[in-house]
Amino acid sequence: MTSLLFGLSLAALLSITSLVIILLRVSPLTAPTQAIPAFFLSLFLAVGTVASLLLMLLWRLLPIHSWDTGKIVGISLRQGLFLALIAVILTGFFLLELLTWWIAIFIILMFVLIELALQQ
Repeated sequence: MTSLLFGLSLAALLSITSLVIILLRVSPLTAPTQAIPAFFLSLFLAVGTVASLLLMLLWRLLPIHSWDTGKIVGISLRQGLFLALIAVILTGFFLLELLTWWIAIFIILMFVLIELALQQ
């Protein structure tokens, strides 16, 4: 299990580094065909890996459930990917100037309900 945590930590470090490089070095005005997909991909990877690590730590610290380590890792990875999808969708709506507060609430509520359905 430590190799999985090491791999996820390394992926988080690399994805955050790529997000910072894309934000600081790539101009969407000069190369929009490469910059925008790279930004969304690095945002997805950065949010997904960091959220998975934080949720894994949270589920280990909160003794609400008697889950084993494999179940904690699976649940935290799924929830981290859902948070990454939420971040990418909200960012896309913001860039298209379609984001309002109630659309953001609907998107978040949709993923919360999906997660609740998968927990059953």
